[in-house]
Amino acid sequence: MANIYDHAYDLEKAIRTSDEFTSLKEAYEKVMSDESAKQMFDNFRQTQIDLQQKQMQGEEISEEEVEQARKVVETVQQHPEISKLMEQEQRLNTVINEVSQIITKPLEELYGDESQENPEQ
Repeated sequence: MANIYDHAYDLEKAIRTSDEFTSLKEAYEKVMSDESAKQMFDNFRQTQIDLQQKQMQGEEISEEEVEQARKVVETVQQHPEISKLMEQEQRLNTVINEVSQIITKPLEELYGDESQENPEQ
């Protein structure tokens, strides 16, 4: 029987060779090769990271920060190459989420069955 880690590495290879990842990589390389698009994208990513860090630290996000983030998102969405990159990223995220659901199915079934047997808990 194959080691579970061998299957995980096989899955990694499958993701790397998937149409979704290939399209994402091409879109990413296109954005990175355009200095203007790269700068806009880097600004967008930094804005995301800053807001996520504040949330994780339990800090309040001001209305001004929310408005600034909204403007950054609107700007990058108007850039055709960045917009395509974001679409491709979403496609790959969908695939990864679906794979994650498949992988965690044994746990869901195990705990799901237990909770059905003991409905008081």
